[in-house]
Amino acid sequence: MPSSHQPYAPDRTLVGILFMLAASSLFPVMNGLAQVMSAYYTTEQIVWARAASQFVFIIALFVPSVGISVLRTAAPKWQIIRSVVHLISMIFFFTGVKYLPLAKAASISFTAPFFVALLAWPLLGERITPSRLFAILVAFTGVIIVIRPGSDVFQWASLYMLGSAFCYGMYQILTRRVAGYDSAETTAIYSALVGTVVMSLVVPFVWAPIASWSDAAILFSLGIIGGTAHYFVARAMVHAQASVIAPFGYWQLIGSVVVGYFISGYLPDVFTWLGALVIVCAGMHIAWSETRPQPAPRRQEG
Repeated sequence: MPSSHQPYAPDRTLVGILFMLAASSLFPVMNGLAQVMSAYYTTEQIVWARAASQFVFIIALFVPSVGISVLRTAAPKWQIIRSVVHLISMIFFFTGVKYLPLAKAASISFTAPFFVALLAWPLLGERITPSRLFAILVAFTGVIIVIRPGSDVFQWASLYMLGSAFCYGMYQILTRRVAGYDSAETTAIYSALVGTVVMSLVVPFVWAPIASWSDAAILFSLGIIGGTAHYFVARAMVHAQASVIAPFGYWQLIGSVVVGYFISGYLPDVFTWLGALVIVCAGMHIAWSETRPQPAPRRQEG
């Protein structure tokens, strides 16, 4: 990995961008498949399939090279809390996506980074700058435009997506906390392991028989697609600065529009596009303001 003090080569930056675009193309596919399956299976069963298949996938990916020691953690309490928060985020998301168009769901989920910026102050002691606070307020103005509370088009499921984004922001904060104790491989495995164990206790009470091998394949693919997408995000961070590739994550919105159209023939209305644009611009503002070079202090003469 390049030193943080050295610029990334242009060709490596391009590779990083391509990894991020690939990840942002896979997430809408996973969400679309989950939306299709939600017509036949319970949210709990879909979340269980997502966690269990990702756990099998990650074990197959890491254990042959790292060994069983990858399961050893120096921060078991925080790993469990972090993984439970991630599980709650998934439950909220897959519940909301049952009822919402994918593009609207994706637009609301883009607020997760703003929850990170907001929560980093009380939980990590990171100072919240006026610029960051302004971007947070603008982003939530965009959310109001998308969900339009009090209007005829308001859907309560939008609140599930907002809850999912909040929990995902908390999950990212807790991921920073455990990063000082455990490897990324250990952290990835615990996310899937805790979700699998918890949902395995719940799913027998809401189990619906799987109707066909194709349904089984789709359900099992959720974790593989999601695990691959998260791996691509990690690879993107190796090749390029986070501030450079993060805006390409908004490609998810286009992917969600395309996948959503193939599933239901639905295209977002003008308010969804406008609200999404406001949220994206707020995110770009944070990326720009937090990473632009700071002017050197002026030397005193005399």
